[in-house]
Amino acid sequence: MIKDKESPIRSCHFVYIVALVFGTIIQFSDESEFVVDMSKTSLVHVPKDLPPNTKVLDLSQNNISELHLSDVSFLSGLKVLRLSYNKIQGLDISIFKFNHDLEYLDLSHNQLQKISCHPITTSLKHLDLSFNDFDALPICKEFGNLTQLNFLGLSATKLEQLDLVPVAHLHLSCILLDLEDYYMKENKKESLQMLNTKKLHLVFHPNSFFSVQVKISVNSLGCLQLTNIKVNDDNCQVLLKFLSGLTGRPTLLNFTLNHMETTWKCLVKVFQFLWPKPVEYLNIYNLTIVESIDEEDFTYYKTTLKSLKIEYVTNEVFIFSQTALYTVFSEMNIPMLTISDTPFIHMLCPQEPSTFKFLNFTQNAFTDSVFQNCDTLTRLETLILQKNELKDLFKTTLMTKGMLSLETLDVSWNSLEYDRRDGNCTWVGSIVVLNLSSNALTDSVFRCLPPRIKVLDLHNNRIRSIPKDVTGLETLQELNLASNSLAHLPGCGIFSSLSILIIDYNSISNPSADFFQSCQKIRSLKAGNNPFQCSCELRDFIQSVGQLSSDVVEGWPESYKCDYPDSYKETLLKDFQVSELSCNTALLIVTIVVPGLVLAVAVTVVCIYLDLPWYLRMVCQWTQTRRRARNVPLEERQRTLQFHALISYSGHDSAWVKNELIPNLEKEDIRICLHERNFVAGKSIVENIINCIEKSYKSIFVLSPNFVQSEWCHYELYFAHQNLFHEGSDNLILILLEPIPQYSIPSSYHKLRALMAQRTYLEWPKEKSKHGLFWANLRASINIKLMGKAAEVL
Repeated sequence: MIKDKESPIRSCHFVYIVALVFGTIIQFSDESEFVVDMSKTSLVHVPKDLPPNTKVLDLSQNNISELHLSDVSFLSGLKVLRLSYNKIQGLDISIFKFNHDLEYLDLSHNQLQKISCHPITTSLKHLDLSFNDFDALPICKEFGNLTQLNFLGLSATKLEQLDLVPVAHLHLSCILLDLEDYYMKENKKESLQMLNTKKLHLVFHPNSFFSVQVKISVNSLGCLQLTNIKVNDDNCQVLLKFLSGLTGRPTLLNFTLNHMETTWKCLVKVFQFLWPKPVEYLNIYNLTIVESIDEEDFTYYKTTLKSLKIEYVTNEVFIFSQTALYTVFSEMNIPMLTISDTPFIHMLCPQEPSTFKFLNFTQNAFTDSVFQNCDTLTRLETLILQKNELKDLFKTTLMTKGMLSLETLDVSWNSLEYDRRDGNCTWVGSIVVLNLSSNALTDSVFRCLPPRIKVLDLHNNRIRSIPKDVTGLETLQELNLASNSLAHLPGCGIFSSLSILIIDYNSISNPSADFFQSCQKIRSLKAGNNPFQCSCELRDFIQSVGQLSSDVVEGWPESYKCDYPDSYKETLLKDFQVSELSCNTALLIVTIVVPGLVLAVAVTVVCIYLDLPWYLRMVCQWTQTRRRARNVPLEERQRTLQFHALISYSGHDSAWVKNELIPNLEKEDIRICLHERNFVAGKSIVENIINCIEKSYKSIFVLSPNFVQSEWCHYELYFAHQNLFHEGSDNLILILLEPIPQYSIPSSYHKLRALMAQRTYLEWPKEKSKHGLFWANLRASINIKLMGKAAEVL
């Protein structure tokens, strides 16, 4: 499929004001020019109610079959008219005689068979009549007056040498010639004089083998594009003969083959044919290789070719010699080679010192073995291995060892990891730009970086912090750490030359204002879209950012919002306000001293209101219980165990506990202690908690944001933790049902904070496939056989 050439109006700047008028979207430009888009609206004729001052009219992809003078004659200011993909069969050029400003006319992809020639506006710059049903080229002698014409699209089933004589004197930028339905009579050789055009685009039938034998002569041709080329070993010579008349001129520098199906043997012949030609840039898009791939002779003559680009390759040959395929490319004596979106699994190291300066192998299937121990790529300056199957960063460093001129390396979108701690990486010292984004790298990657690196992209990895002992990054100027898990805004102590830092989409909650003191050379900072905790500590940072220009702090203020506390959520940092009293401790103390007596009385009243004696009694009961426990031998205490585990949870999580946790434990004959069925009536809650902890081998705590809000859950955790230190055993099992941000845990719950920071916990997986492993780990944590009377009921 051929893409429409860009409309001249795309260079204009439009301010769009969208209004619905009779089902039409009208757009106003700076000069109040109307743009009417009625494409894809199933029209069968041109609407009669169009605004008279319409400048751009799009009627493409409809069912219009006829055009009349009255359809467009009243649009005197019309500049652009798109009528492609309709069903128009005939065209009378005179219908445009009143459209003196018409510059762009697209009638491609219709059913046009004939044109009635008449004088046409000389302002026309783009005329597309391609992909129609013309028998001969639709050229009117009046077209010779189109002195501003840049683009001309045509269709024909046969060609005559003098078809284009009426436009021979015009200097065109591009001619598109649709030859999908072209046929040649037997024993008749046709020719066509294209004359003057900078670019020639020929489109052939997509499903027919190439058979065109027309001799086409073009002056000053700089770019040639062929679309829909299907060849095999039998008709390959037909293609080469056709190309011989087009590729010999010294002005032809750019040659493109699009949608090409060929045998490997014919493709090599095409390369060999073009090698001594003046072509400098050869592009092949959507290449399909069929039949077989065998070793072919290729002579690498001295060539002017600078770049070979091959994108989107389909290999329908499943059994072939890898060496036969890769050798042809690896030994090419050209500066630039791109082979992307292909099924290649490897690329050979050139046997002789290579001329390659640029290699792009994006989206192949290369592994860590590519270019290992390769010492012939000494001139290579840029290497792109994006979207391959690289896994070991250390092996990637070894790959570069012999690339003495390498400056830019892109290995993004792989599966690279680095877990060495010695930092003994062997990067070539010439690398200054390194893209390691979208891999699986962690903090240790900072110990394995090139010594002269200036631009480093590490976004979308698994980095949590930057090690403080990292050295050797004094030359780093640009650092991208977006979409990682960093909790702090890094300073520039180890990045003394850093000028650009991108660190948005991380976990930074309290960035320090000291950043701007240590990073004096920063001229661009992008730190938005982080979970900022709006508190007193953030005030200095907000003040520092507010003093900088928007050119320095990207995304300010719209990307910088409070995430916590909930009362400030989604509030812009620039709008966050907090009183001086709340943040100034000294001022707060002075303020409190004056009403001290009143406050003391108030505290006393509050203590009575909150039943402070109850708390004291609770602590006393626990102390008495522990004293009794110290006088009982360990063996006797083991025999008093009645339950495998006590379960503590928030009432809001009861559904998961009763539907998932309890059934999965009790079906394995694990006895569970629950407050609703095992607490003894008449005893205090604290006494029941202590007794259940004493009678249970383990204490299971189901942690969640709901758990944090439950005061009794915290008491149970406190007593169980105390029991841990007195018994000297590991009797706590923590289950993380839902993530609990550290900042959401009240500061008074220091036991819970300490346990979550120091102890390993079981995390409830969201993926159902991992539930079995979770239950197995939990059951293994409660592995004990109760004794005494408890054993009789098991």
